[in-house]
Amino acid sequence: MFENLIESQPKRQRSIGQTIVSGVLHVVLIYGAVKATSGAAETLKEILQDTTMVFLKPPEPPPPPPPTTPPPDAIVTANPPPMGFQTVMPPTEIPKDIPPVNLNERFDAKDFSGKGVEGGIAAGVVGGSGPVSTTETFVEAEVDDPVQPINFQKPKYPPVLQQAGIAGSVDVQYVVGIDGKAEPESFRVLRSTNKAFEEPAKDAILGSTFKPAKIKGQAVRQLVQQRVSFTIGG
Repeated sequence: MFENLIESQPKRQRSIGQTIVSGVLHVVLIYGAVKATSGAAETLKEILQDTTMVFLKPPEPPPPPPPTTPPPDAIVTANPPPMGFQTVMPPTEIPKDIPPVNLNERFDAKDFSGKGVEGGIAAGVVGGSGPVSTTETFVEAEVDDPVQPINFQKPKYPPVLQQAGIAGSVDVQYVVGIDGKAEPESFRVLRSTNKAFEEPAKDAILGSTFKPAKIKGQAVRQLVQQRVSFTIGG
């Protein structure tokens, strides 16, 4: 049927123009394949990012409700202090020096209004008859009966200063509690003539016993300022 096979027929030689066109077509096809492949990779990357699992933090529980506070006019004690005023007592001795400022001292002008029951406080309750607060600190002018020493310890004279014949004094400040004892944390040296006198003065004050101050018969805390003297021969 066929005298000659197709492959056995002589091949035609390509011209230079055909070779150039073929090369250009191959380059275009390869470039298009590279661009298509790179775009697919970017698309696949975006899809993977979009499907990333994100774990959300559970919502925090609501804060607890604030504690309920009683109204200010509620009576929280069975025997509240009376509504009234404090009596101003004139000092028996006129101070020669300016007294130091005590930042812990509490003063309320309403307690000295002269209205209500004598010995009460402005924040008291009408008809109340309870004692004045024992947690507050009063000065001598605010109490009915000031602090009085019962057993005052004699301060120990520093041997070196005693042998040298050096005398001196220490001005101290402290609070006497309702138990008749000086509160150690309230002790403060206001001034001294020699540092060696300060520790013996503190030991003497803390070792002494006092009659506590009173307001309307109720023992209260009182701020005391005192001078401890050291003299040769007692």
